[in-house]
Formats: sequence, structure tokens, C-alpha cells
Amino acid sequence: MSHDITPPPMPSYGPPVPPAPQPQAKRHRTVVIAVAAAVVAAAVSAAVTAGVTGDGDTKAAPAVTVTETVGDGGADAASDDTTAPAGDATDGATDDTTDEDTGGDAYALTDTVTYENDVAVSLSGFRRTVSSEYAAPENTDYVRFTVKIKNSGGKTLDTTGLTVNCSYGEDGHSSESVFDSEHGLDGGPDTKLLAGRSINVPWGCELPKAGKLIQIEVSPDMESESAIFTGTVK
Repeated sequence: MSHDITPPPMPSYGPPVPPAPQPQAKRHRTVVIAVAAAVVAAAVSAAVTAGVTGDGDTKAAPAVTVTETVGDGGADAASDDTTAPAGDATDGATDDTTDEDTGGDAYALTDTVTYENDVAVSLSGFRRTVSSEYAAPENTDYVRFTVKIKNSGGKTLDTTGLTVNCSYGEDGHSSESVFDSEHGLDGGPDTKLLAGRSINVPWGCELPKAGKLIQIEVSPDMESESAIFTGTVK
């Protein structure tokens, strides 16, 4: 009887086990960093917008329109807005006035000034008188006359902007306008002048008895330059 023992065969092993997957910590960290960067960028953008507009809302920049403004040259009489005198508007003015050589810078008291928009301005009916005790200024020597505006253009003229300014003497003393409701001196008209119509506006300017030379600046509306009339009053 044999005592040799044959060991049993070793069990066979299966295919090698694949290595365990690597942890994803690095990838998650990258994603977190990217998200954090996006959040920071959004916060910075919002802060910039708030700093520009003053609040959290985005506002469109306002549109700016630039308008060129042209000076009216107020004191220039023979301007680009006026043409040469278109005839005389006497209407009795020559009875109390005398035309003088204006030197090309002004018009005679009996002239008619026609603007490029076919609006004509003339003066007539000059006479000396004294304001009443209820006038402004009261009890003052002045010259009364009529300002005639004729609108031969195609548009309505806003004569509520009529201005009349006077001065007298060689030194150009300021002459106050006379307002006297009892004698129809109420200032300029309160109505507009339609195309094809005319209007007569009575006016008065201070003129001492010893004064003769007078200068009258008339602008028919706010858009027109002044026409300067000058001459002597008897």
C-alpha cells in the first residue's frame, strides 16, 4: 500500500480583472471653476450696467438733434431778408416828414420795405401830438404814425410778434413807445395776418418839440429782421 498522495490540480483563474475607474474629482472641479467664472463675469457686467444707467435696468442712449442757429443781425437794416424799396407809401406822410439821404443803411420814412416772403412794411400819417394824463408816459410830446403790414405771400404771418423801436436826434436818444387806450394806442395786434391781407397798426414814439430826426425800427414778426426807417418830422 502506497502512501504517496497526489495533490489535486490547482483551480484555473478567469480573465484578469480590469482596473478600477479613476475618480472624477478633477473633472468636477473644472466644471465648478468654469461655472464660478461665468457667475463672476455676469456680476461684473451687471455692475457696469448699473454704474452707467444709475439702476439695474439697461436704458437706450437718448437721440440728440443738433439745430444750427443763425443770428438775426437785429440792428442791420438792409439785410438778406429785405429787398430794395418797392415804391413809396405816402398816405399823407410827406406832409409832416422830410426824407434824407440814408447812406444805404436805412430807408426813408416814406419808403416801403418788402421782404423775401413778400411781406411789405411801410409807415405813414406822421403827426405830432401830446399824450393824455392817463397814457404811458403821460403828458409827453410824441409823434404818432401808422405801421402798415401787407402780406402778399402764401403763408399766414404771425403779427403778434410785431416790434417797433424808436430813437431820435443825431446821438440816438432812446424814445419810449406811447400807450394810450383813449387814442387807440394799444401796442401791437393780437391776431395773425392771413395771406393776401394787410393791417394798419397805430403807433406813437416819444419826440420832444425840439427834436426832428427820428429813427424807427420795425420787425413785422419774430422771424424777420428789423427794417430801419429814418427822416425828419416837421
